[in-house]
Amino acid sequence: MESEALISNDAVVFGILMALLGIIFYTSKSSHPFWQKFYGVVPALLLCYFLPSLLNTFGIVDPHESNLYFMASRYLLPGALVLLTISIDFKGIVQLGPKAVIMFLAGTLGIIIGGPIAMWIVSIFNPDIVSGDAIWRGLSTIAGSWIGGGANQAAMKELFEVDQYGAGIFSIMATVDVIVANIWMAFLLFGAGRSRRVDRLFRADASAIADVRKRIEEYRLSIAKMPSLTDTIIILSVGFSVVGLSHLAADLIAPWLQEVSETRVYAVAPSTEAVNPGEAYTLPYKWLTDFSLTSGFFWIVVIATTVGLLLSFTSARKLEGVGASRLGSVMIYILVATIGLHMDITAIADNPGIFVVGIIWMLVHVSVMLFVAYLIKAPFFFTAVGSQANVGGAASAPVVASAFHESLAPVGVLLAVLGYALGTYGAYICGLLMQWMAGVIG
Repeated sequence: MESEALISNDAVVFGILMALLGIIFYTSKSSHPFWQKFYGVVPALLLCYFLPSLLNTFGIVDPHESNLYFMASRYLLPGALVLLTISIDFKGIVQLGPKAVIMFLAGTLGIIIGGPIAMWIVSIFNPDIVSGDAIWRGLSTIAGSWIGGGANQAAMKELFEVDQYGAGIFSIMATVDVIVANIWMAFLLFGAGRSRRVDRLFRADASAIADVRKRIEEYRLSIAKMPSLTDTIIILSVGFSVVGLSHLAADLIAPWLQEVSETRVYAVAPSTEAVNPGEAYTLPYKWLTDFSLTSGFFWIVVIATTVGLLLSFTSARKLEGVGASRLGSVMIYILVATIGLHMDITAIADNPGIFVVGIIWMLVHVSVMLFVAYLIKAPFFFTAVGSQANVGGAASAPVVASAFHESLAPVGVLLAVLGYALGTYGAYICGLLMQWMAGVIG
């Protein structure tokens, strides 16, 4: 059946998406007063999701007929994970001080436990909102986005096979994700200008922020240089070589585990045709499927992330100085645009209860962070950047960090990259917890 969308040619759709990204980035850096005021209210990242979603909402493009998301999720996503994790400077993160890392991990914990808690709270009033396989699977994509970013969100979407369990569910989740996350970001930007009051309230010593700023500036200057064509080719070579390795390994591991998961242990003679097949055998390795370990995409993402982390301990980490994370971010923004293409901003009206789940979830995250910040007397800067490094990732964490001081933006980048590294694992754990909660509710 022919698509009813106005545009069905992927080359044209990709051109439109790139044009939209170009317009957003150009205007966000404009010195024109209108654009400065506009982006002071509306985050650029929100538009990267929102404008492509209009193509879907108004029937200009049918995302289900497009292969752009498949291309971005299978090739650009693992490539981005490699290039973003390869730049992790664990020594630099340690030098940020324990409070920065503690606040980041507190934010991660708040999201991991916040999902099942939000489901439980909403189920008290209306269990139908959070019951069924489609809901927890869809919510896992929010966990991926809020712990890591768009790459981890796409990873959860494929890992838990979201589209197969509910038509339009991902569109609803993506809309909730973007709206709730950007509302919280607005609060953080507002609080940045009042950080001293918060620090006094929490009795926090913010003097260490100046030392952090100096160390980060020195580190980035020590490795930064103008990238040559050779540098760029090497970065892409490393990134996509690991992508190829990840696909190769996944093609071997996933089918083997699928075969193992279908191994039958017979309780009676299998040749007895009169025996009820359901009583004749058990599947002792079915848990492999339950935990998505038979998914090829799971292994692509895990292997790409793990190899990227291992490379960060080698001289390959110096590729950050010639733009590894910048090229990884380009891939992420293309992925974000293709995710936005699957959003239908009217879909939230079909299930407003999910929006409530998202708000409660975010409140749990915020509560955990504020509680930990009060316990360890962490400066509000670490609270804000630690939260946004989780919820917004590398795209917006530097924005929140620079709201405190422009030179502090790299702190947001470092913590956000750590979020990309932990995002797949943390979101996977959160997804399993929500699966368990759905079973309790159901």
